[in-house]
Amino acid sequence: MTEPVSQQSYPANSTKQNFAYGIVAFAGALLTAMGVFQVIEGIAAVANDEVFVGRTGGSWAFKFDLTAWGWWHIIFGVIAVLVGIGILAGQTWANVAGIVVAFLSAISNFAFLPYYPLWSIVIIAFAGLVIWALCTQLTDNRAT
Repeated sequence: MTEPVSQQSYPANSTKQNFAYGIVAFAGALLTAMGVFQVIEGIAAVANDEVFVGRTGGSWAFKFDLTAWGWWHIIFGVIAVLVGIGILAGQTWANVAGIVVAFLSAISNFAFLPYYPLWSIVIIAFAGLVIWALCTQLTDNRAT
């Protein structure tokens, strides 16, 4: 088990220590929120397909059944929530897992764009912020 960021080898109460802790807390909270949003998105898709825009005209490369998409978002959202909690608990494995989960979330929401564009764009933006925050933390850990 690793120490939470606030207890790692930075000088006590240093600006760098506070910044590092803030970055990790931000990433963990944002990944957890992103996971909850994905679970809500998945429940909406499973419960009622008419919630989504569903562009019927034209041909889309990523055309899938909305119920299947719903289950994917529910499962993936739960994983994101668990990893976000791991990040907040100071688990080192969760930092790397958070980058992977955020990346996969961005990819899956890109494919979901035809069904609910605005929501997907918001989740992609959140994923980008999580990736930035966790990569910043990993770089800071390597520098010390």
